[in-house]
Amino acid sequence: MTQKRSNKVIITCAVTGGIHTPTMSDALPFTPDAIATQAIEAAEAGAAILHLHARDPADGRPSPDPAVFMQFLPRIKQATDAVLNITTGGSLSMTVEQRLAAPLVAKPEMCSLNMGSMNFGIFPLADRYKSWKYGWEEPYLRGTDDFIFRNTFRDIERILKMLGEEHGTRFEHECYDVGHLYNLAHFVDRKLVKPPFFVQTIFGILGGIGADMRNLMFMKETADRLFGADYHWSVLAAGRSQIPFATQAAMPGGNVRVGLEDSLYIGPGKLATSNAEQVAKIRRIMEELGHAIATPAEARAMLALKGGDQVGF
Repeated sequence: MTQKRSNKVIITCAVTGGIHTPTMSDALPFTPDAIATQAIEAAEAGAAILHLHARDPADGRPSPDPAVFMQFLPRIKQATDAVLNITTGGSLSMTVEQRLAAPLVAKPEMCSLNMGSMNFGIFPLADRYKSWKYGWEEPYLRGTDDFIFRNTFRDIERILKMLGEEHGTRFEHECYDVGHLYNLAHFVDRKLVKPPFFVQTIFGILGGIGADMRNLMFMKETADRLFGADYHWSVLAAGRSQIPFATQAAMPGGNVRVGLEDSLYIGPGKLATSNAEQVAKIRRIMEELGHAIATPAEARAMLALKGGDQVGF
């Protein structure tokens, strides 16, 4: 199946994630009100897709609780037409069952889906801080030197069937290394993933492929070889590589992801004040390069999404 290519760039904004902790930035949203406010502002700034995690409103730790998600999902949906994309990755401390709890209730248009198990090391972040706002933060980070994020072939198949086949959810297929592209190709071959699918290639996480520009093009060339015109390519890079990699990805027609999940900064040594600030910056760069920004409706058409009227919130 060959997809008609679009010259529109989809901007995804990952609003809070499960990596950074409240000590690292006052801008990182963790209450439902703050998550909703920043998500809406990011959509207004140009993000067609909002990638969402929940946090415990009391102390900011990642939460799998569907009730917390439901404190911000309906509000965002009412205020914006953006595609709401809910994590199935959750955080580094959740079981697969916990990670699926909210998506199975919300039945969103999109979910993120890590395409393999991997070492996921964020422990070096802990050495940058001497004091912490909350007691959970430092042990959460330091424990990742002995952590494997689990997504086995059986886990992935289960998620594809439970969310994809049963609820019509489509996926942001997160590929942290070259092998993850081949894992995705396996599911494409089995017709558990059907085009047009959305491939998010991820750079700079310790345990995944490094943030080297040659790796960017190698991942793109590998995906092209495996998937041809059946996929839409997007790029995110962690930390200081966020904006440079997104900019580079735009040259050969890539889509981009920014947000405080992936980087807390807006420039060298300068913390971002909000998710919307990062969206506005990458939108400005994309437009300066001659690219048009996809609206939520255009993103839905490109990715064959079921529509916001078909979700569970």
